[in-house]
Amino acid sequence: MKQAPEWNDMVKKFHGSADVVFGDVSLSKNQVRTIHGTDQGAGAGGWPTVRHFNKATGYGGEAYVKKTDEAMCTELGPGKEYMQMHIEEAGGTSLCNVNDTSNGCSDQQKKFIEKWNAKPKDDIQKQVDRLLGMVDKDGASMKPEALTWAKQRLAIVKALHKKEAKEEL
Repeated sequence: MKQAPEWNDMVKKFHGSADVVFGDVSLSKNQVRTIHGTDQGAGAGGWPTVRHFNKATGYGGEAYVKKTDEAMCTELGPGKEYMQMHIEEAGGTSLCNVNDTSNGCSDQQKKFIEKWNAKPKDDIQKQVDRLLGMVDKDGASMKPEALTWAKQRLAIVKALHKKEAKEEL
């Protein structure tokens, strides 16, 4: 699998994250076809595939949706940002740490954190609610890049909200 090095890198980068858990199934050894009676089909691209599971997808999970014209294994392979983007989107998380933006944060994320870091808790909560509405209500009609940025901002403001709550204790 061409994307295996990138997958392994992401497992290391997200190690310790409370938002993401990784699993790898070798179908040649483990013939997983259903989970709790729900089909585990590969999706349009066949096997091997990348799937994610969360509350929204349930036991059936959801296959990775390609963002380019490249083969999935190339798109998700080394040197590409799509594997991390997928994990962050599906997991509602980010490698960008609001307490230390020196590693894992884009310039755009750093600017957003700087802007929102000093805001009152109520303003941050309003931004969480606004971004949740955008992602949940308008996500399907948004361009992939806009949806990704909305989800990244949502992860950031959620982290800032948690940080604010801890500081109050």
